[in-house]
Amino acid sequence: MPSANVGTAVDDRALISHPPGMIAGDIAYVALAVTDVEAMARVLARDFGLARSDCRVGDTSRTAPVFAVGRSALAVFHAADPFLGGDARPGVHHLALAVADVTAAAGAAVHAGLAVAAGDPGAGLAARGRVLLSSDSTAGVRTYLSEPLDVDVMAQGWVQRIDHVGVASADNDAGIDAFSTRMGFGIESRQTDVELSIAVESFTSDRYGVVSHTRAPEVVGGLRVAFITVGECELELLQDLDPREGTRAARGPGTTRGDRSAIARFVASRGSGLHHLALKVDDVDRALASLAAAGLTVIDRVGRPGSRRARIGFIHPSSLGGVLMHLVEREV
Repeated sequence: MPSANVGTAVDDRALISHPPGMIAGDIAYVALAVTDVEAMARVLARDFGLARSDCRVGDTSRTAPVFAVGRSALAVFHAADPFLGGDARPGVHHLALAVADVTAAAGAAVHAGLAVAAGDPGAGLAARGRVLLSSDSTAGVRTYLSEPLDVDVMAQGWVQRIDHVGVASADNDAGIDAFSTRMGFGIESRQTDVELSIAVESFTSDRYGVVSHTRAPEVVGGLRVAFITVGECELELLQDLDPREGTRAARGPGTTRGDRSAIARFVASRGSGLHHLALKVDDVDRALASLAAAGLTVIDRVGRPGSRRARIGFIHPSSLGGVLMHLVEREV
């Protein structure tokens, strides 16, 4: 869709729900494209304990299930839903950033150097106004500016909030420029994840004994990671560190090498974009056990070390309509 001129004036109404200098506040919702909407909705309600609201889709009479998660929400759509363009792949589809005034926020975005894909506000989820930012301006992350939703936030189950939304990135600097420099969101932290292989050679003789030495460590998988705070959660930018293609075991828990390989494959096949969703919990082992007992397939049976001194555990996308999700246990 060609970019449209929405003007460059910055209206103070765009800054009502967030600090000056930021174009938006919280994530209003994360849209999930799935293979079976009602099956996914049952899992989120029954197994995750999230409260469901049904929200009108655009200016139609159709509705979509929406689940409050902290101050944000998850909205579930069929991958073929026209609201998503009609040909979405299963997975995390788009972000909707909460703004008080869509037109003013779009003007602020243009003023900051971001292109807008649609000029006039359209009818979004729950008939709220929304404007799509050009994915060329947002490092491939499909991003809307949207008026906030009004959903039930009373029953949260054992999920505390969205911890982060993962982005498979070809260039973390481009994502930082879009979401931090231009939109005004702060950088929470940066890190490098590396898995090393260390070879040991040993020479054993019946006369001279044992002599051994280690070779220099070899990088077998790695990621450059940047966390950008958006409201009460983060965008996690993940960029392949090692250009060589890694190999992940078909079975067993995840590893840094496997994570790197998955990001590299995603970017190679789809380009930069939204990759996974992470939910914060207080006990990842208990949560994984509960989901496994409910019949979901978990990749990690118990938590393993993750970014920011966390313990994490992935759930297989086959149990979540094609969405890759993991749980996060960490102090903050």
